[in-house]
Amino acid sequence: MTKVVSKIKAIRQDEDKIYAFVSDFNNLDELVPPDKIQNWKSSADSCHFDVTGIGSLGMQITEKEPYKLVKVQTYQSSPMGVTLWIQIKQVNPGDSRIRLTAQANMNPLMKGLVSKHLQQGIDAMVDKLAEYLNHRSDL
Repeated sequence: MTKVVSKIKAIRQDEDKIYAFVSDFNNLDELVPPDKIQNWKSSADSCHFDVTGIGSLGMQITEKEPYKLVKVQTYQSSPMGVTLWIQIKQVNPGDSRIRLTAQANMNPLMKGLVSKHLQQGIDAMVDKLAEYLNHRSDL
């Protein structure tokens, strides 16, 4: 099991607005990098897409704790089992923190090849999410 934790990012929104956004995959299509992810299809609780160099992935929301946590897991014929936790904590009104944690099932060889990229990917995801949400006034 390989576990990576993103840096913590500040978001100038209340936790309920952040939670409402991240707990619906339909909101995330604007954040999908077209150079790495193609054929994005989503519903509120699941998504399916192709990742350049990896293949097809399906993910679904498996747990929600209002305003604090969204847990996402791969499903179907995904090449590796991945669980992603999106954690939210409000520190003051209009001032929240977000952190992503990913855990992947992979053999030791894959771990050596993928761990660095997984860390870079999860940090890039939290950066992009924070940047996007910090510029949204309509949430």
